[in-house]
Order: sequence, then structure tokens, then C-alpha cells
Amino acid sequence: MHRAERKGPDADERQARREEGEGLKTHRQELAAQGKGLGARGKESKSRRGGTPFIVLTGLSGSGKSQAIRALEDLGYFCVDNLPTTLIPTLAKLSLRAGGDIEKVAIVVDVREGGFLSSFPKIFRKLRKMPRLTPILIFLEASHAALVRRFSETRRPHPLAPDRSVSEGIRDERSRLNVIREMADEIVDTSDMTVHELRQFFMSLSRDRARARLVITLLSFGYKHGVPVDADLVFDVRCLPNPHFVPTLRRRTGRDRAVSEFMERDPAAREFMDRLEEYLRYVVPFYIAEGKSYLTVGIGCTGGRHRSVMIAERLRRPLAGLDVARVRVRHRDLAHA
Repeated sequence: MHRAERKGPDADERQARREEGEGLKTHRQELAAQGKGLGARGKESKSRRGGTPFIVLTGLSGSGKSQAIRALEDLGYFCVDNLPTTLIPTLAKLSLRAGGDIEKVAIVVDVREGGFLSSFPKIFRKLRKMPRLTPILIFLEASHAALVRRFSETRRPHPLAPDRSVSEGIRDERSRLNVIREMADEIVDTSDMTVHELRQFFMSLSRDRARARLVITLLSFGYKHGVPVDADLVFDVRCLPNPHFVPTLRRRTGRDRAVSEFMERDPAAREFMDRLEEYLRYVVPFYIAEGKSYLTVGIGCTGGRHRSVMIAERLRRPLAGLDVARVRVRHRDLAHA
């Protein structure tokens, strides 16, 4: 009898909790619908779609930046070649104030401008924070042989080596631009590209960007080299089995099948990766609902060679299957791990 008498209040409490749970469920469904483009609010605002595209082209001398900017001009971009770095924020603000007259912008900046190397990283980080603007950094490069051939064909000296060999200039520039290369949203190797293929690349890039509302970067790194400052989320995977201590795997990387199989055999590692994938699938709609254009997910192990690389590669495919996201993978420390 006493249990029956207490059943009324408990039932009310359970009903209240059920209603609260339904409310949370409905809210999550709404967010998911926004993420999948299923909302019924009609045409999205420009800021919700990611804002005004603002492409910054940079890269190695001779890699095809001039041809690239012409291709973007043909695609309807407002283009400026060799813009002084200090004027980039001014142009960005003007494009936002143009009242729709300027829908998308592309500029070229490189080592021809004296203050480029020292000032550009800070300026581009500020662009990332500007509302209603979607800055996209594209880094063009080519093989050493291709660059030497192109300079030989044009008979022009390298801008960093007017009194030295072209090869020395190329090596010097590649070293200096490495920091900016690491910031890039897209790295394009033009070694074997024709002008037509380069134009086709930018056409497909424009289509991909229009379809994908969130660019997800899976960034592997090693804690001994420092935590990436631009990561929105950071996951420490040093708790997982370390292939470094397996003699046959020590010199391999997380891209190798043997390393992947080693980690997949461990039940705890499999569960960790499954739960991480599930979590990222869950939070992506929230970031899209906030109007975020970029999400950088840092995955760190000790040296950035095995575990973090393997997990970043494993997450690439399922996240790339999301219609609303475009996924890229960067291995920050793999070269010197």
C-alpha cells in the first residue's frame, strides 16, 4: 500500500523527466536537421552558409599563382594580384560593405611583398575571426624539377635569388614558406597540371565549398612538439597501445596497414575510436548551427608518428560521408617524428 501511495508523485516526476527528455531530443533533431540541410526555414542567410568567400592564394614562385588567379577571375571572383599584406583586412572589410556587389574575392600574396613572411600569419588569423567572411588559404607548390624547368623556360631569376642559382632560391623559399604552408586549407601540387586542369580544380573546389557547410580538419600532432594553437578540439590518445615499442613497427607510421592492424586488434583502442567517431558525428550539427565554417580537431600522441596519425586517417572516411562536411587530414609532425 505504501508503494502504491508513493506511485503518484513518482509518476509525475517521471512524466516531467520524459517531457524534458523529449524537449532535448527535439532540440537535437532540429540541430541535426540544420546540419543536414533539412530545415524548413527557407533559403539560408549568407552568414549561415559561411559568408563571403575570400580566397588567399600563395605558394612557391613558379607554382602557377598567376594562372590560378586568372582562373578564379573567369569564375566570377573579384581578383587582386600581389596585394600588400597590410591591405588584406581593408579589402576584406570593403567586400563585406559592398552591399552584394562583391560576392567573392581572391587575392595573391607572396614573397614579392617585403613584409609578407613576418606579418601574414597574424593577419590571416584575424580574417578567420571576421563575421560573415569565409577566408580560404590555398597554397600552390610544385616539385623542384618542375620549378627549375619553369624558371628555365621563362629565363627569369628567382625572386629570392637574383644573384644565385634558381635551385638555391627554390630551396630557400620552400623553407621560409613552410609555416604558412602548414596554415593552408588546401595544398595544391601543380607539378603535372596544365592550365586547363588548374582551372578545373578551382571549379570543383567552388562546387565542393558550396555544398559543404563545415570544413573539418583532422590534425595529428605530437605532444613533444607542442599542442596546436589553432585546434578547436583536442583529443589525447597517449593512453592507447604504442606501436613505437614494437620493433617491427617502430620505423613505420600510422598510415601503414601494419600499424592500423596492430591498433585495431586492441579492444580498448577500437572502442576509443568508435566513441570518438560517435562524438564527432554528434557535435558537428551544433557547430554548423552556430554558423562555424571550420572545425579543427587535434589528435595527439607522444611523437605524432603512429597513434595520432592512424586515428586521424581512420576518422577521415566516416566523417567525409557527412553531406554537410568536407574533411581534410594534416599530419603536422609526421615529417620529423
